Amino acid sequence: YSSGDFSSFNLARHVGDDEELVAANRSALAQVLGLSAERLSFVSQVHGTAVHHVTDTADVRAGAEADAQVSALAGVGLVIMVADCTPILLADTEAGVIGAVHAGRPGMAAGIVPETLAAMRDLGAREIHAVIGPSVCPRCYEVPASLRDEVAAVEPVAASVSVSGTPALDVAGAVAEQLRREGAVIDHFSRTCSRESEDLYSYRRSRRTGRFAGVVWLQ
Repeated sequence: YSSGDFSSFNLARHVGDDEELVAANRSALAQVLGLSAERLSFVSQVHGTAVHHVTDTADVRAGAEADAQVSALAGVGLVIMVADCTPILLADTEAGVIGAVHAGRPGMAAGIVPETLAAMRDLGAREIHAVIGPSVCPRCYEVPASLRDEVAAVEPVAASVSVSGTPALDVAGAVAEQLRREGAVIDHFSRTCSRESEDLYSYRRSRRTGRFAGVVWLQ
């Protein structure tokens, strides 16, 4: 329903889009997933390491400040919004535990991925499977050399080079390394670049833009 800079399926309320259109988009998303809009759990993402635990329906409406969510509650969709950052969807279907992660550069370097996996294991997860969604690729994620070195000191595989030969970061590659190191199984790793793809929102391509989302839920 969104138009202009936010065309056409923006799910974020904080970017300047019409709130009624965002609500309509969220309702449409819920309908496609076979859920009610009231059962989609959104969080206020701040590039930190807080993990929101969704244990009952009140937690769905909490609007918590967090960059990951975990749950063992059936029929609730955990939503993570992105526009260049890396979305990660996690599940142990045998244990009935799910998670969703928003991993930008700061969150990845601070440990949001292992924090989320630990929270899922606290809920009984054992064999966690992961899907890594589209994000900005290292060809397009140019940064100052000092910033690349700072991140690489924490996660060496994050260090990369842009298409023009300048220092860059591979956040998704670092996320994949962290998942493997923590014992998760990666079922899918999208290397579609959000900045290069006109089908996806990208903050690096256009500062005024919407957010797309990854959603995971238990039937």
